[in-house]
Amino acid sequence: MGRHSEAATAKKPGRKLILSIIGAVVVVGVVSSGVFVWVGGYLNPLFASADSGCAETERLAIVADTSIAPALADIAEKFDAKSDLCVSTEITAQDSADTAAVVASGGAEADAWIPEATVWVDRMNATATSLGQSAPEIDVRESVASSPVVFAGATTKATELAAEPVSWARVLGGTLPTILPDPEASAASLAGLLALRGHSSPDDPRQFAGAMIELSKTIPASTSAAFGSVTASHEPAVVVTSEAQVAAYNLDGPAEALVAAYPVDGTVSLDYPLVRLSAPDEPAEAEADGDTASEEKAGAATHDELLDAFETAVRKATKILAANGFRAPDGSGKLDVAGVGAEAPAATAALDGATQLEILRAWSVLTLRSRMLAVIDVSGSMEEPAENGLRRIDIFQQAAVGAMQKFSGEVELGVWVFSTARNGELDYEDLSPIAPLADVAHTQQIAGIIQSLPDRLGGATGLYDTTLAAVKRVRESYDPEKVNSVLLFTDGKNEDENGIDLDTLLAELAKIDDPSKPVPVIMIGFGPDTDLAAMQRIAQATKGAAYSASKPEDLGTVLVDALSQRSCRPNCG
Repeated sequence: MGRHSEAATAKKPGRKLILSIIGAVVVVGVVSSGVFVWVGGYLNPLFASADSGCAETERLAIVADTSIAPALADIAEKFDAKSDLCVSTEITAQDSADTAAVVASGGAEADAWIPEATVWVDRMNATATSLGQSAPEIDVRESVASSPVVFAGATTKATELAAEPVSWARVLGGTLPTILPDPEASAASLAGLLALRGHSSPDDPRQFAGAMIELSKTIPASTSAAFGSVTASHEPAVVVTSEAQVAAYNLDGPAEALVAAYPVDGTVSLDYPLVRLSAPDEPAEAEADGDTASEEKAGAATHDELLDAFETAVRKATKILAANGFRAPDGSGKLDVAGVGAEAPAATAALDGATQLEILRAWSVLTLRSRMLAVIDVSGSMEEPAENGLRRIDIFQQAAVGAMQKFSGEVELGVWVFSTARNGELDYEDLSPIAPLADVAHTQQIAGIIQSLPDRLGGATGLYDTTLAAVKRVRESYDPEKVNSVLLFTDGKNEDENGIDLDTLLAELAKIDDPSKPVPVIMIGFGPDTDLAAMQRIAQATKGAAYSASKPEDLGTVLVDALSQRSCRPNCG
C-alpha cells in the first residue's frame, strides 16, 4: 500500500553544502533532498481562513527529517483542521545533514526542526564553530519518537539471512555481508558504527578500524541507494538502517519489500528531538486607547503558544506515528507495518554525541581515497626463510593477496620492484602504473605481478635511490583529491654502494618537500635485517610511518595502522 500523506516536490537546495570541519569538527557530507509538504489550507490559505471564520491565519514552519516528515504532515493536517487557533502548519522534509548546515550558517527560516537524531544538533554546533560563528540559540526539547537501528534485507533472501543469527559480532568478523550508507549523511549508519564499536575488542582498536575499512569499500550515497543494492543483489546482504526507514520503504509499495533483522547482541536507537529554532515571542504592549485591533491581537494565541500546541499534538499522535513505523520516545510501542516486528526490541539510546563525532572523524580519515605506489623489495635476501619457515617472499605474497582485498575499487595503486641494477643502472623497475583498482584488467595485472615475484629475485637492496625516485614519481602525477603515498616493503638495509647515502636522501627529500603536495612514505620491514632506525628517519622526513612485520598477518595489521593513522602522523605514538 502507498503512503497516505499528500506531498508536492519543492525546489531542491542543491549539492553545495559541503563543510570542512577540523579538529573537534568533522567532515559533513551533505546530501540534499527537499520534499515540501504543505498542509492545513494547502490550496489557498485565504479560502481556508474564510471558511473557518479566521480574520488572519498564523503560519507555523516546521522542517523535519525526510523519514518522519510524512507522519508529521498527517499530524499537521489534522491539527490545522481541528484547531480553533487559525493556524496553517507547513512541514518541509529535508535531510538532517542539509538542515544542520543551514541552521549552523544562520539561514534557517523555520520555527522548529525535528532531526533524525540528537547527534545532528552536535554536528550543527560543530559546523557553526568551523564557520567561525557562535552556536545558534536553540531549545532542544525531548524526543517525539524513536526508532531502533536494524539490519534490512530483501524478503526473498530472508530465509538465507535467518540461517545464522544476525549480529554486530558477525559484522566485525566479516561473516555478514553488510552495506553501510554514508554515515556523514545518515544518523542510522553513524549510530550503527557506535553499536559496532561497542561490540569490538577494547584491547584491539584495529578490530573496529578494520571493520570500518571493510565497510567503506562501497559507500552508497543514500539509504535508498543502499536498499536498491541489497534488493538487486543475488547474494544475501543487509543494510544498516533504522526500523522507521524499513517501514517507510515498504509503505511506498516497492517491487520487493524489505525485512528488518534485529541484532541478537543488542542495538541502539535513534531519537527524534524537537528543536525550537524561533526566538520567544516578545510580550505585547497594551494600547492606552483600547484599540480594537490591539485587543484582538492580545486575545489571540501567540506564536509560541501555537508552537506549543503543535508540539503537544505531535506527542499525542501516537497512532499516526506508529502507522508510519515509529516507536514511542522511550522505545516502547507496537507496530503493524509490513517488514518490521510488532514488539519493540531492546535498545539503548544513541545519545553519546561526542563519541559519535569521534567515530565520524575516524571514518573520515579511513575513507579518504588513496593513491599509492607500492614498492617491493626483490633482492636476493627475500629468498631467505622467516620465523615460520616460509621464505620472506612467500610471506609477502600471502599478505599482499589479503591486503588487495581490503581496498575499494576507488583506490589507485601502482607497483614497482627494486634491487641493485634492476633496470640498467637504476635500482627500480616500473611494472604497473598507478591506476584505479576498479579497472579489472589493472587489478589482474597487479595480481599477476604478485605471483611472479619469486621469479624476479636477485641483487642487493637499493633502498635510498628507489625511495627518492618513488616520491618524485608520485608527486609528478599528484591528485589533490586523494591521499598520495609511497608504500615500500623491504627485508634489508641499503646496500647500493654506488647510490646516495641516507643523509643525501634526507636532504633531497627536504629540498623537494611541498606541503601542498605531501607524499608520506610508509615503510614496512620484514625480518631481522631491516634498518628500522633509517626507515624511521625517512618516514619522519616525509610525515609517513615505519613498521616491522614478520608474519603474513602482520601486513594486514600494518595496513590498518597505515590507513587509520593518516591524521596523526608523524606523531601517532
